[in-house]
Amino acid sequence: MTDDAPDLRRLRGDAPARNHDARTIAALTANPGCSRRGLLDAAGVDKQAVADHLGFAPRFGQSQFAITRGNSFEAQVKADGCAALLALLRGDLGLDVPAVTSADLAPRGEGRAARHAETRRALGRALSVGGGALLDHPMLVLDIAGRPAYLEPDVLALQLAGRLHVVEIKSFAVVDGQAEPEQVAAAARQAAVYVLALRRLVAELGHDPQRVAHDVFLVCPQNFSNRPVATPLDVRPQLAVLERQLTRLTRVDAILGELPDELSFALDDALPESVRAVEARYAPECLSSCEMAFFCREEARACGATGSLGRALRDDLGGVESVEAALALAAGAADVPPELAETAERLRLAARLRGEALGTAG
Repeated sequence: MTDDAPDLRRLRGDAPARNHDARTIAALTANPGCSRRGLLDAAGVDKQAVADHLGFAPRFGQSQFAITRGNSFEAQVKADGCAALLALLRGDLGLDVPAVTSADLAPRGEGRAARHAETRRALGRALSVGGGALLDHPMLVLDIAGRPAYLEPDVLALQLAGRLHVVEIKSFAVVDGQAEPEQVAAAARQAAVYVLALRRLVAELGHDPQRVAHDVFLVCPQNFSNRPVATPLDVRPQLAVLERQLTRLTRVDAILGELPDELSFALDDALPESVRAVEARYAPECLSSCEMAFFCREEARACGATGSLGRALRDDLGGVESVEAALALAAGAADVPPELAETAERLRLAARLRGEALGTAG
């Protein structure tokens, strides 16, 4: 995102901008047709504050205890120039890791654009000189629906056997060699965002983007201790999905062009009307990843939207936006639009088969 887009600043009201992170991008690309989320994220609107003000507070997220534990574990892995991380790569994974130079790109009061420029210079030096290197707190950029989003990976590990690797540090435990599948899947989706952003930066610097490996290193606590363990994670499937979904995201400029000039998501009495002015694409899957999900679910139920019954069913109905319309087509409604003729025929067949089955059962 950018801080100098007047239309987007107006949408936030007086609130500061919230930047994308890998988690929000992964969630955004899971539902690329949702204009509401796309616009709120592009404008840097605090979706949790908006949902709270509307009376539909989200019910997911990390506790303060989990955040503190995660920060402590990350600091342990990175201590003494990432000594523990390098030991893991050499020991647990048996990699031939040479002596590395370490650069800490943590914020020092400068803006995100300045940090990205510093990351770009440090990465360019590493690519040109070769050898081993570690970049801590790098700042990457990924274009999201026509707006730049700044990303900060945990660690960017460079030049291991000529390849660049992303390191993802997570605080969930690996017990007896196994971790919670949903947590691993979420980590893989986030790591894929970093890999894609890094590949695009490497390409901008005139190098082969495939130098960025699709194998990332996932570092987690082992069993119930704080001892870290490293595991390679292949994110090629997540990369393929991410690239495909990013191309489908509606550009923010196109969404803004269809909205009133005075629209704002400031936390005032006009907020419900402002939010409803932007089309949403709700599905039950949103409940685990979007702060606005409970508001959108209530809205979808009130208007009988087919999306409230699941994304797969909505896609199968192909253009039938409401349950009422689907039932009317199944009952043999006249004047069916040509683009819905095939869907109407299938709905009538399904209704007839259901009626026959219920009649036989009776």
